[in-house]
Amino acid sequence: MLKVSTRLGKRIKPHYLMLLCLALAGSMLAACGTDPAQNASGQVETNQGAAEVPGTGGKIQETPKGEQTFKDDLGHEIQISGQPERVFAPYLEDSLLKLGIKPVAQWSNGNLGHSYLQEELQNVPKLDFSGGAPSSEVLLSYNPDLIILHTANYAGDGVYENYSKIAPTYVFNNAAGDVEKSLEILGQLVGKTEEAKQALESYHQKVGDAKAAIEKKAAGKKVAIIRFAAKGVSLMGGNYLCGYVLNQQLGIEMTKLTENENSLNLSLEILPELDADYIFVINAYGQGTDRMKEMTESSIWKGIPAVQQGHVYEVSDEYWLGSGLIAYEKIIDDTVKLMAE
Repeated sequence: MLKVSTRLGKRIKPHYLMLLCLALAGSMLAACGTDPAQNASGQVETNQGAAEVPGTGGKIQETPKGEQTFKDDLGHEIQISGQPERVFAPYLEDSLLKLGIKPVAQWSNGNLGHSYLQEELQNVPKLDFSGGAPSSEVLLSYNPDLIILHTANYAGDGVYENYSKIAPTYVFNNAAGDVEKSLEILGQLVGKTEEAKQALESYHQKVGDAKAAIEKKAAGKKVAIIRFAAKGVSLMGGNYLCGYVLNQQLGIEMTKLTENENSLNLSLEILPELDADYIFVINAYGQGTDRMKEMTESSIWKGIPAVQQGHVYEVSDEYWLGSGLIAYEKIIDDTVKLMAE
């Protein structure tokens, strides 16, 4: 027979033993059914401290209710609860579409939006930024639940203060300066981190394939990108837009004239120094036609080796001056076709 001793060494009588066993079993069952997070009053205690995860310009904090706090490039903190459904992100339409999102309205200069995106942006109203950011009254009519400004230039003159009264407003210092990083941040803001990751992986694969093809057919060749615009003619360097794609992504060397320049004014006097094997010509928004005609019909232009070899190509200003992975992928397709096929 089981014998249980008390602290004083006395034996417990058998009928008391059965009662004690039942009491012990009951207390064990009660303990198993109790949530360890419950306090003495039976209420569940949650950890109110926010967990930090990486972000740009600051921290992203996730609260117990699923609300996230983001700090933008200018130091503003915004709270986003759930997944935004009505996003306004002027000049970031390319990246939004990569994430599968149509904005409530799109950026435009006059009535001209991003031409290469208009098929995907059908029926998305245009907001004219030619005179500055639209008023808060105009924006309010589109009822956005998240506003993202791609440059700090859009946030001045009280715009941020007014927009932030309508919806949480996140400001990039310059989203076009790092398209890939901007896409990652957009993915976090709109709850599309996996889509952003997949888009970047696909893009990197495309870059690798294109780079290999170009190295096989045009290794060591130099390029020049000439932008004809209403205000003048310039060589584009390798640190932004299409120049960045060709030089830093595809590894194509730029003309020595832009080795240390983001942009360089180009004149007939400088033209003989252009040491490029391939020349890509951009008529910016159709406003550089006269300047293009003047330069390309000159005897100096016709004496350039790339011109004589037939390696001058006019490319689309729609996406060669665009900022986003959709534009970049189109630039890569053009470059491979013109240099490696």
